[in-house]
Amino acid sequence: MSRIGKVPITIPAGVQVTLANRTIKVKGAKGELSYAYSPLVEVTQEGDKIVIKRNGDEKEPRAFHGLTRALINNMVNGVSKGFEKRLQLVGVGFRAQVTGKKLTLNVGFSHPIEYMIPDGVKVEMDKEDKNILIVSGIDRQMVGESAAQIRKFRTPEPYKGKGIRYVDEYVRRKAGKAAAKAAA
Repeated sequence: MSRIGKVPITIPAGVQVTLANRTIKVKGAKGELSYAYSPLVEVTQEGDKIVIKRNGDEKEPRAFHGLTRALINNMVNGVSKGFEKRLQLVGVGFRAQVTGKKLTLNVGFSHPIEYMIPDGVKVEMDKEDKNILIVSGIDRQMVGESAAQIRKFRTPEPYKGKGIRYVDEYVRRKAGKAAAKAAA
C-alpha cells in the first residue's frame, strides 16, 4: 500500500470540502480549487479528514493512490496557507519590474524580457532586497511552473554565478581557463 496514499488529510478550520461526481472542490480563505480525480481511487470525507482508497491492487490504481492524495493535500494547503517560490537575480545591472500582469526582466541581454504572469499567480518584488522576486499563489503546480519559466530566461552559469536562481539553490562554481592554466 502507498505510504503517502494511506495517510488521511486533515482539513484545517476555515476550509470547506465538497465531493460530487468524481470531483473534489476545496474552498478556503485564499480561494477555491477543484480536481477531477481518477475512477481508480475513491475519495471520502470522514469528519475533518479526507481518506483516499484505491480500487484494486494493480499498477495503475497504486500509482494514482499516492498521486491523488498528494494533489488533494496540496489543494488544502494552498487554499489555507498558499505557496511561494523566491527567485534571486544575481548579476551587475540585473533588475526586475512588475507592472500589472507583466514582469519585465533586464538580465544582461540587449533587450528586456517580458513575461506575462498567468492568472492565479502573483509576482512581486521583496521589500528589503530588490534582487529577490516572490512568486506566490494557491496552486502549487502553477507557482512552481511560473518560477521555473522565469528562472529559465537566464539560468545561473557556473563561472561567475550570474543568472536567476532560487534563493536556497546552490550553484556549483567552476574554475576558469586562467585558474586551470596556472595550476598546470
